[in-house]
Amino acid sequence: MRIKSDKLIYLFGILLITVFFLIGIKLAPTASFAEEDRENFEYVESGPSHFITVYDGESKKTVKTDATTVADVLERLKITLDPTDNISPSVDTVIDANNYYINIYRSHPVLILDGVNSRHAQVTSYEPYTVARSAGFTIYDDDLVELIPTASFLESGISATYRVTRGNGDTVTIEEDINFETETIRDYNIPTGSEEVRQLGELGKVKKVYKIKTIGGVEVKRELVKEEIVRNPVNRIVAVGTSIKNATPLTASMGRNRYTAKDLNGNYVERQETYYDLNMSGVMGFCGKSSYSVRDDGAKTDDEGYILVAANLSRYPRCSIVETSLGLGRVYDTGTFATTNPEQFDLATDWTRRDGI
Repeated sequence: MRIKSDKLIYLFGILLITVFFLIGIKLAPTASFAEEDRENFEYVESGPSHFITVYDGESKKTVKTDATTVADVLERLKITLDPTDNISPSVDTVIDANNYYINIYRSHPVLILDGVNSRHAQVTSYEPYTVARSAGFTIYDDDLVELIPTASFLESGISATYRVTRGNGDTVTIEEDINFETETIRDYNIPTGSEEVRQLGELGKVKKVYKIKTIGGVEVKRELVKEEIVRNPVNRIVAVGTSIKNATPLTASMGRNRYTAKDLNGNYVERQETYYDLNMSGVMGFCGKSSYSVRDDGAKTDDEGYILVAANLSRYPRCSIVETSLGLGRVYDTGTFATTNPEQFDLATDWTRRDGI
């Protein structure tokens, strides 16, 4: 009896090991890609790389590659684009994610019929209204654009035909962009002449309703009847590096202008500004220039837009770029004033003679 019992225990142990082995196979981790996607997956590169999925019409390809741009991916996969095709993101986009998706929208030839007018076009959309607008037709609110039966592609070379049925042309609603403005702020904590974008601008949107008059399907008159702001624009804010603190612009009536500014070494000094009106032709050659002009506000500037400045040449050598209360200037000249006040700038203007010279 003892021998039979040992055999039963041995057989039971074998059975348990077999069961656990089968369960282990069942629970083993599966591959990263489903079986149906294996035929669409390939390793293009080894080493640091990204998984990238390319959707090209009805086809799909997933690759592992170290390509750094969308254009590089297309080149390695030997995918070519027609000039009328669309791709998202654009070909110059940098690939900066582990899993990346590229969509290619292939263009196809269509025919659009608009009364007696017809037009062939290459478009990427299949939505009738988008197709008509892509082909250059103006489509109004009460117009109808529909897909109509066409001959086979092999016979006509046209993949689809669309017909535009014009409405009575009473009204049309159009959304238009509202441009944003750029706001400049002065920041003396960043280098003079440098710029930092503190806020990106954003276009606004306005919805306009026009009353349309048409004759024979051709628009002859458009009248704005309603305007509604959908979204206000957001200004772009740019910080401009400045050496000047709390300065007001120099004017002809001011005579002298005093403010705190940085010198060329970055030290704050008390500066004084005055102005003078002389022919500056004799000093332009010091900085390789031959002529100057008079700005709308009367300041004399060189061909790069720098104001002509006289200064103490031991502190501010000729051709140094300096900041004045009227903007960036370039040192061309000096004068006796610099002996008594080395931190004084004399700005060349046309404020006294007013002869344009």
